[in-house]
Amino acid sequence: MKGVVLAGGLGTRLLPLTRITNKHLLPVLDRPMIYYPLQTLINAGIKDILIVTGGPHAGDFLRLLGNGGEFGLTHLNYTYQEGEGGIAAALALGEHFADGGKICVMLGDNLIEGSIAPAVGRFRRQPGGARIVLKEVEDAERFGVAEVRDGRIVSIEEKPRRPKSRYAVTGIYMYDGGVFDVIRTLEPSARGELEITDVNNWYLRRGELACEVLEGWWTDAGTMESLHRAGNLVAETGANRVDGPATHVPPPAATPERPPRRRARSR
Repeated sequence: MKGVVLAGGLGTRLLPLTRITNKHLLPVLDRPMIYYPLQTLINAGIKDILIVTGGPHAGDFLRLLGNGGEFGLTHLNYTYQEGEGGIAAALALGEHFADGGKICVMLGDNLIEGSIAPAVGRFRRQPGGARIVLKEVEDAERFGVAEVRDGRIVSIEEKPRRPKSRYAVTGIYMYDGGVFDVIRTLEPSARGELEITDVNNWYLRRGELACEVLEGWWTDAGTMESLHRAGNLVAETGANRVDGPATHVPPPAATPERPPRRRARSR
């Protein structure tokens, strides 16, 4: 399986910091933000990785990461996104790289405490379709929210006022090679972007969307508040701990126990 890190965009919510560099190159504690999603993929056994970036500071990624030798890699792939067209539009640039195979996609500003290796392993064995990673949060209305019943997703809503669950859709997605055909069918949303939620709902309607629940902490680092929080979390526990929290499949609803049948009395 190959990996894709989406590290484009202009990072306007982090101005003035992003006036002189890409958001994903800002420090989170003691290393650049982009190091964290890269290490997440590598810890899950994914070594063939594409970085999708854009904006006026895209060349800084090559100067920082080179061919990935600091991570034990022999090669890193790069591609450039013109403008901002949404997560799905950025992912579409990875079609040639994916070459019809399965991919694990991670947003470049997402950090986790532990590992997604179990989720990646289960997706490797999954015949096809998609698998996304969820996380229980208190402020679910800030995210895409998945309603889960009997261990399966039944609906996904983008930033609902009244969330049907506390399961936020994180920025970690796994897709089969058909995802690029799906993206070609999408229409821009009201924001003028191709939405990754529409991709996930396409798989959901066909019964081909599985899910995992992430243990340990998860955060993005795309705002001043969350960038500060990410640094504090890494300082407290570390990130990408291979011996730390992982992912699990949500359990199906428990079947209620039937009361024992009474035996008829013999006369």
